[in-house]
Amino acid sequence: MNDTPMGGGACARYRVVHETRYEYQSAISLSQQYLHMTPRSFAYQHTESHQIWLDPVVNDSRDGVDYFGNSTRHVAITVPHKSLLVHAESTVALRARHSLAQIAGTPPWESVRDMMGKEKSAATLEACRYLYASPHVNCFAELEAYARLSYTPGRPQLDAALDLTQRIFEDFEFDGKATDISTPLEEVLRGRRGVCQDFAQLMIGCLRSVGLPARYMSGYILTHPPEGKPRLIGADASHAWVSVFCPELGWVDFDPTNHCLVQNEHITLGWGRDFSDVTPMRGIVLGGGKQELAVQVTVTPLALAGGE
Repeated sequence: MNDTPMGGGACARYRVVHETRYEYQSAISLSQQYLHMTPRSFAYQHTESHQIWLDPVVNDSRDGVDYFGNSTRHVAITVPHKSLLVHAESTVALRARHSLAQIAGTPPWESVRDMMGKEKSAATLEACRYLYASPHVNCFAELEAYARLSYTPGRPQLDAALDLTQRIFEDFEFDGKATDISTPLEEVLRGRRGVCQDFAQLMIGCLRSVGLPARYMSGYILTHPPEGKPRLIGADASHAWVSVFCPELGWVDFDPTNHCLVQNEHITLGWGRDFSDVTPMRGIVLGGGKQELAVQVTVTPLALAGGE
């Protein structure tokens, strides 16, 4: 497998600020949180700097790495508080990825399906982690039937993936009120509405239903303000897309929400089998009563280092 990015230098740099704020009805006596808020460094992305701070100040903090290689942080706050702010700030550099022309010549998808579980290379065995059903991605007949409209006999693997990306974009409507984290894929497929998380998990379910590994990508995407308007603070959002395993090219990312082959406007936090593996923040609190949540994300383009 070729895991070397195409082109040696950075093609884009970004500063990302992600703020999560909870307001509680009554005081919290204990808060323990598990964070996936540190951007990952890998072949196409380098995290130049990163910091996380909380208000109130944490009493205990431990950094770690999860099963999928993502950076994590456990924090505990034991002083009473009625609000919690988590501020994560990062600078990342992105490198060039594979082009549409490069993905057009991949082998038939059936050959990739047939090699899974037989080929014993480290890359293929690692990809098998993402071949089966997971807590938020189940595989069922209707999902396979939807996938088969793109995965026709003999079709190049990534050409089929790009076609599936386009079909999800055209067949489904973005609707922030139609689903929540507990909405099953059956309902998403039937209702044809949802958000980026739903569309990513739907595409992953399609791929796994035909025997191909796919992983859930968590991160951010640069948004573009209307022409002549300034970039607004907090106007961006967390985002999700799909990574498809190709033996010749490695992992190749597709975004069904935006109908694109991922290039240089997606910043990766981490990856897993589905949303539950890379939730940016989850935890437990004692007390608090009703709570209000507000999230702001700002992605700011930066000049390339060294004048590239």
